[in-house]
Amino acid sequence: MVLREQRKPLERAEVPMPERREGELLIRVECCAVCRTDLHVVDGDLHHPKLPLVPGHQIVGIDVESGRRVGVPWLGWTCGTCSYCSAGKENLCENAEFTGYTRDGGFAEYVVADKRFCFAIPKEYEAEEAAPLLCAGLIGFRAWRFAGDARRIAFYGFGSAAQIAVQMARAEGREIFAFTREGDAAAQSFAREMGAIWAGSVSERSPRNFDAAVIFAPAGEVVVEALRAVRRGAPVVCAGIHMSDIPAFPYELLWGERSIRSVANLTRQDGEDFFRTIAPLNIKTRRKRYPLEKANDALLDLRRGALIGTAVLAP
Repeated sequence: MVLREQRKPLERAEVPMPERREGELLIRVECCAVCRTDLHVVDGDLHHPKLPLVPGHQIVGIDVESGRRVGVPWLGWTCGTCSYCSAGKENLCENAEFTGYTRDGGFAEYVVADKRFCFAIPKEYEAEEAAPLLCAGLIGFRAWRFAGDARRIAFYGFGSAAQIAVQMARAEGREIFAFTREGDAAAQSFAREMGAIWAGSVSERSPRNFDAAVIFAPAGEVVVEALRAVRRGAPVVCAGIHMSDIPAFPYELLWGERSIRSVANLTRQDGEDFFRTIAPLNIKTRRKRYPLEKANDALLDLRRGALIGTAVLAP
């Protein structure tokens, strides 16, 4: 499924088999989970993608040469020499390439990927179970780390990433409070089912005084709501790659050593730590399967908020 122009539907197309270069794997795609970042690429919120482009960056497949199952994440290549890479911050690499954005991704039958940025999938997870872990899980894990040792944590937006992070929280005895869009009873029920101890909307009379907040929703106004809800010294962590503008707010909401920080991409160390952490946890994800040629339907369901959990495409 090919994106030829942003803000246009993907096109089903027959394209040549991708050619593996030195240091790359040729992977037969078993499935590819759909991420909100894919939607931002298609809808033009993220600028300057490679065009034409095969989107998709939560890929699980079989390395054709070795027969091993591997996962391919968003961060697809880094230079290794810039100041960020040299400092162990490859997620901020100035020359980075990204799967399904500047490199062709997994909305296809085959994909090539830099073998340095392919992860072994724990044997406990089947392909469809593992696909959402390659971005929703990894980015959620990095955001989770920035919450530190917080015990009472607010999640704003409850979808693919939050459903994974809440299970990690529950395993550590932490309490998650889930905030969804107004009247979204299905998402609130889903949050409670996955382990949140409270779920509702920001307009409700809700708990306050959280130790941290993690924002998965791409809505800037939620940052202000989170600042109102956290205690002094607490972080507000923005987990998305794109967010609408944050409206002006009084300094007193930030005062008291509250902080706002973003999460950018991931590092290979994040991946190794994440998969080691979840191997014994039996992380569950709610998924809806779509055939590859129905990728536009999956994106539409995500765009209009009709999807609970994660969409997964299978060739």
